Amino acid sequence: MITINKVKKHVLNITQVAIEKALGKEINDLLVIYPPDVKFGDLSIEIFSVVKNEIPSFLERAGNRKEVMEEKKGTQRQALKKAFDEIIVNVTQFISNIPADDIIEKVSIVGPYVNFKIRNSIYFGSIFSEVLEKDNLFGTSEIGLKQTVMVEYLSPNTNKPLHLGHLRNGSLGMSIARLLVFSGSQVLKSNLVNDRGVHICKSMLAWQKWGQGETPQSTGLKGDHFVGKWYVRYSQEENNNPSLADEIQIMLKEWEAGDEKIMNLWKKMNGWVYDGFAKTYHDFGLEFDIFYYESQTYLLGKDIIDNGLSRGVFTRDEKNRVVFFLPEEFGKEKDGQNKRVTVLRSDGTSVYITQDLGTAVKKVEDNNLDRSIYVVGSEQVNHFKCLFTVLSALGYQWAKNCYHLSYGMVYLPDGKMKSREGKVVDADNLIKGVEEIVSSEIKKRHPDIFSEELQRRAHIIAIGAIKFHLLRVSPGRDIYFDPKESVAIDGFTAPYCQYTYARSASILRTVKNSTSEINDIRKIDYSVLGNNEEVILAKKIMQLPEAIEYAVKELDPSRIATQVFEIAQAFNQFYNKHRVLNAEDESIKKTRIALVQVTLIAIRNGLTLLGIETVEEM
Repeated sequence: MITINKVKKHVLNITQVAIEKALGKEINDLLVIYPPDVKFGDLSIEIFSVVKNEIPSFLERAGNRKEVMEEKKGTQRQALKKAFDEIIVNVTQFISNIPADDIIEKVSIVGPYVNFKIRNSIYFGSIFSEVLEKDNLFGTSEIGLKQTVMVEYLSPNTNKPLHLGHLRNGSLGMSIARLLVFSGSQVLKSNLVNDRGVHICKSMLAWQKWGQGETPQSTGLKGDHFVGKWYVRYSQEENNNPSLADEIQIMLKEWEAGDEKIMNLWKKMNGWVYDGFAKTYHDFGLEFDIFYYESQTYLLGKDIIDNGLSRGVFTRDEKNRVVFFLPEEFGKEKDGQNKRVTVLRSDGTSVYITQDLGTAVKKVEDNNLDRSIYVVGSEQVNHFKCLFTVLSALGYQWAKNCYHLSYGMVYLPDGKMKSREGKVVDADNLIKGVEEIVSSEIKKRHPDIFSEELQRRAHIIAIGAIKFHLLRVSPGRDIYFDPKESVAIDGFTAPYCQYTYARSASILRTVKNSTSEINDIRKIDYSVLGNNEEVILAKKIMQLPEAIEYAVKELDPSRIATQVFEIAQAFNQFYNKHRVLNAEDESIKKTRIALVQVTLIAIRNGLTLLGIETVEEM
C-alpha cells in the first residue's frame, strides 16, 4: 500500500518538474501544505515564493531590470506586478498540463496555489494503512538523530510542597521527554533537588525555634506540607525580628562546615519532604531516571570556580566576591564596566550559579550528553544565559548544546502565586479538588459505579485535565488556570478528547470480530469514503506526525494538544452526521469502522505524548 509520504512526494515531484520546465532552471524550495478548505483539494503547493524569486531574472532577460528599479514607487510596483503575472501565467500553463494518474484525480490552480484532489482509494488507503500498521508507533520519526538528551525538570525546593507552577513544569518536562523518545533520541529525565541554601535554613530555623518537637506523624500532615508550614512561619516572624537573618547566615555557614547537629536536623526535615514529594510524583505521573542534589554538586562548583580563578576566568571584586565579567551584550554598569555575575560570596559560601556550574559539568561528563535541556520558569532567563556564557568561558565546548526551555507564569484569578506568604495553589489540594469535580460528574452519569472504579476513572480524567490545560498553550505564554474550565467535556480540554476516545472505543466494542475486519487492510474498499466529514477527519489524522515533528523541533507540546483536539472535533462532526454500525452497506460499514479505529489510535498516541491516559468509558 502506498504511504502518506509517497503521496506527498509524488505531488511534489510532478509539480517541481512542471515548474522547472516553465522556468528553465532547477528549484528546490517547494513544500506540500494543506488547502484551507477541503473543497479545494486534499494537498496543495504554494508557488508564490518561487514566482517572486524569479522576477529579477525575468526582468534581466527582458533587459529592463535597471529601468524598472529606477522608476517611482507606484510605477515600479505596477511593473513588478506585471512581471509577476506574466511568470504566473507561464508557470500555470505547464502545471495545467499535469495529467491525472493512479494517485491524482484532479489538479486545479487558485491564485498562487496548486491544489491536488487525491483519489479516495489512495487518500484514505495511505492514511489508514500507515496508522493501522504502525499503531502505537504512528507519528514516530528519526529526527532526534539518536542523540542522548537530558531533560532536567521540576527542581523543587525542600522547604515547601509542590504547587501549581511545579505541575506546569512537570507536565512540560514529561511531555518533552516523551516527544524526544518518539523522535529517536535516548532521553534521561533528571531532577535537580534544591536541598540546601538560605531558603532551606529558614524552615529549619523556624522548626528549631517554634516546632516543639512536632512531626508529620504527630500532626497528620504530609511531610512536605509540614515543612512548608515552618517556611511560612519564618516569613511571618522575620518582619518583627530582623536578627533572624543573621541566625540564618550562621546556620548556613555551620551547614557548609558540616556541623553534626545542623546536618542531622537538615537530613531529618529533608527526609520528611522527600516522603511527601514521592506521593505527589506518583499521583501526577512524574518519572525521573536521575536525581541530582545541590548539596552534592555545590562543592564541585567551588572546585570549578577555583580552577577558573587561577586561569583568570574569574576575578575578585572590591568586596572580595568572586565574579565573572559578562560580555558587552549583557550591558554596562553605571560606572561603564561590563555587568558582572557573582559566582561565590565574599565569605566563601556558594550561590545558585555555584552549584549550577557543578551540576552542569557532572551531568554532561557522567552521561556523555549531546544535549542538555533545562525546563525552568521565564524568571530565570538571565540566570541561564549567564550560566551558559560562564561555561563557554571556562572552555566547555558542549555549553552551546545547553538550552533553557523557558515557560511562563501560572496566574490565579487574584494574581500571582507567592509561596513565602502561603498564597499558592498547592499541587496535592488542586489534584484532589479536580478529582472531586470529576467524581461528581461521573456519578451523575453512572450512579451505580463501584467506588474503586470511580476513584480510578476520576483520577485519570482529573490528571489529564490538569496536564492538558497546562500544555495547550505554548510554553512561553503565561496561563490563567481555571479548574472548572479544565474539566469541561465540551471544550478545548482533555476530557473532551478522552470522551471522544471512549466513544470510539465503545463503537469498536460493539463490533463482533472487529479486529479481523479492521486489521486486514487489503479487504477494505477505501474508495467508498469521500464525504466532507470523512475527508476532514482523515486530513487531521494525517497531520498528526507533522504536529509531532513541529513539537519536537520547537520543544512545544501545545501543537500536539491542538492537533488531538481537532481530530476529536472532526470525529464528532463525522459521527454526528454519518452512521457507522448502521451504514448504508457492508462495505461502507467496514471502512467507517476502520476510520473509527485510526481515530482512536491517533487520539491515544497524541494524548500519550502529553502524558495523559485514556479511559474506555467516561
